[in-house]
Amino acid sequence: TLECPVVFFCRNNGYAISTPVWDQLRGDGIIGRADGYGMASLRVDGNDLFAVREATKAAREYAVANNQPVLLEAMTYRQGHHSTSDDSSAYRSVDEVEHWRTEASPVPRFRAFMEAKGWWDEEQDKELRKSERSAVLQAMLAAEGKPKPPLSDLFTDV
Repeated sequence: TLECPVVFFCRNNGYAISTPVWDQLRGDGIIGRADGYGMASLRVDGNDLFAVREATKAAREYAVANNQPVLLEAMTYRQGHHSTSDDSSAYRSVDEVEHWRTEASPVPRFRAFMEAKGWWDEEQDKELRKSERSAVLQAMLAAEGKPKPPLSDLFTDV
């Protein structure tokens, strides 16, 4: 590998399109591939906001101090479909998706942390959701009111 201070951040969601990682490759992720490229590596719980921040900070510090690349693998989960042509219910159970959505997802985990610290509550959450929904709807209305670009712009900067 080139000697350069770069952090390769891999979000490992457990699937290669519709194939679970355990059917796709030997091992439990891609972190083991880093050795073959002479790279340092680090794995982190990709659903833990604080762990990701600290791991990213450590990877950056190492890369800069050693002028070497680092592979950072964040283990997480893809809650939705891979693409619009993918129906993930064909290869994932409802219980599996629900577990990750409600118990392991970074958003509810961080919300629980903030609530435990007294920094957030249900009323604040409701108000934020209401105001953000309104802002999104206003932005959509504004965007819909703008004139459509000419068809000739379809491949501009592609």
